[in-house]
Amino acid sequence: MPVSEEQIKEALRQVKYPGFSRDIVSFGLVKGVQVDGGAVTVQMALATNEPAIPQAIKTESEAALRSLPGVESAKVLIDIHAPPTGAGAAGVGATRIEGVKHVIAIASGKGGVGKSTVAANLAVALEKTEARVGLCDCDIYGPSISLMFGSRDRPMATEENRIVPVEQYGLKLMSMGFLLDDAAPAILRGPMVTRYTQQFLRQVEWGELDYLVLDLPPGTGDIQLTIVQTVALAGAIIVTTPQEVALIDARKAATMFEKVNVRVLGIIENMSYFACPSDGKRYDIFGSGGGEREAKRLRVPLLGQIPIDIATRESGDRGLPITAETGDSPVAAEFMKIAARLRETLP
Repeated sequence: MPVSEEQIKEALRQVKYPGFSRDIVSFGLVKGVQVDGGAVTVQMALATNEPAIPQAIKTESEAALRSLPGVESAKVLIDIHAPPTGAGAAGVGATRIEGVKHVIAIASGKGGVGKSTVAANLAVALEKTEARVGLCDCDIYGPSISLMFGSRDRPMATEENRIVPVEQYGLKLMSMGFLLDDAAPAILRGPMVTRYTQQFLRQVEWGELDYLVLDLPPGTGDIQLTIVQTVALAGAIIVTTPQEVALIDARKAATMFEKVNVRVLGIIENMSYFACPSDGKRYDIFGSGGGEREAKRLRVPLLGQIPIDIATRESGDRGLPITAETGDSPVAAEFMKIAARLRETLP
């Protein structure tokens, strides 16, 4: 019996996209399968500037196919396209979200660097520049945007079964936190996480937006790959602290976006320093200059340095991002500067 197309695809599901945990079939690379007796030919398509990636995929795929009973020869043909350039550059298969002008991913290589705080306050700062802004919490397992915006509202659905986002402080918001109780964990396997991520991006009524900010989970795993495969990103911002252990993982995040042809817009150094309220003396708790050195190494802008600040933590716990508060806050002022720079970069 000749090998079936499903058997071929099942074998190819064992081949991971280089640098990621997701397989090439779910990544959408396989475009056609031809079986002629014991000879198998698979057609793939890939957008990349790195010759090592298609070569690795070809070698591993052909080895996986030859391991199938009944396969005498295996040939993988890869149609290599030049990746998209400019603000809309993204991975294979990624397309724009209707009505959304720019999609910006906020990422970090590791947790605990304040990425969600940065995403929330940056979204508010962009809205304060009279832009139309949405914020999507893509951290399915550890959503925090619902807490940071102090909303207990549940998203509604339209007659077409599309999700209506929650609105707060002039922003359109979507988060798994709106769908779960505070103590309820999201116990989901990888395919379901991918499905929820795609629904948040594609089945939400975002309307007309200038910017959709994505709060990504930490790391470089399936959710990140799903996002770059699903939507055309205008770019990514890497959040880090000055500490070397955070910078190492920030490098990994930046490299991930480079591999999938997504522009890195810059680095934000969070918890940059602590200014003592009593005398204004500066303390570099996590070291100093790390974000600036990393930005130079990656040849991207250092967009801003956010001090560690008690008021910022308190405002987030109250459900009111500090940039949304009235008053004189150095943290809010820094976020407004970053927002102004982004509006110049992505008008």
